[in-house]
Amino acid sequence: MRYLITFAYDGSAYSGFQTQPGLRTVQQELEDALCYINQKTKTQLVASGRTDAKVHALRQKAHFDLKVNITDAKLKRALNSNTTPEIYVSKVERVPDDFHARYYVKKKAYCYRLNTGDYVPMMRNYIYQYNHELDLKAMQKAIKYLKGTHDFRAFVSENKEKEDCTRTIYKAYIKRNKSDPNILEFYFIGNGFMKYQVRNMVGYLIKVGENKASPASIQDVIESKNRIKAGKTAPAEGLYLEDVIY
Repeated sequence: MRYLITFAYDGSAYSGFQTQPGLRTVQQELEDALCYINQKTKTQLVASGRTDAKVHALRQKAHFDLKVNITDAKLKRALNSNTTPEIYVSKVERVPDDFHARYYVKKKAYCYRLNTGDYVPMMRNYIYQYNHELDLKAMQKAIKYLKGTHDFRAFVSENKEKEDCTRTIYKAYIKRNKSDPNILEFYFIGNGFMKYQVRNMVGYLIKVGENKASPASIQDVIESKNRIKAGKTAPAEGLYLEDVIY
């Protein structure tokens, strides 16, 4: 039987999502738990996509196949009992055998959090501690240019020259956190995002917020397809995979 799980994780505890020899990863933690549950049978976890080291997830999704007969509720309890406190499975559901957690994705939502106020050491792994004021209005103007279908090659790190970097961003906006106005939240909803794309886009928006580039200049960066023109990559700790929509 094939199952789909929705789960959250604290990325600061891991070297990314994908299994890597000799490193602690989210995928390996969950696959170890599944192996125990699935009568000591090695069980592959197929996620909607990977996240990098120190990146967090609120509603990541993945599928796997089990040969044991177990209810959804018991499977959820078993997964949470056999993984670390940095991972929590919030939902387990049965899906058709041909369902695929990666290929069936229609939209993904990401949020990036940045603190413009005083440094908060307790939050250093969960919000980018930028700790300086930014021109929010300029960034809000700039982020609108990212909406639509574009070749985002300029914002993709380590891409191959022939790789298709065209993606569609349906929503892109910035707002202040309701509880703490010093925290800026950058939201992106699209049909898919490539490695470092969100962090590179945020990096350029920060440059606009520093008044080192005009809001409209982000159009030139997109059209250039030149990674160098996009500038710095925003740190990983501020990035959250918010949701995956099928």
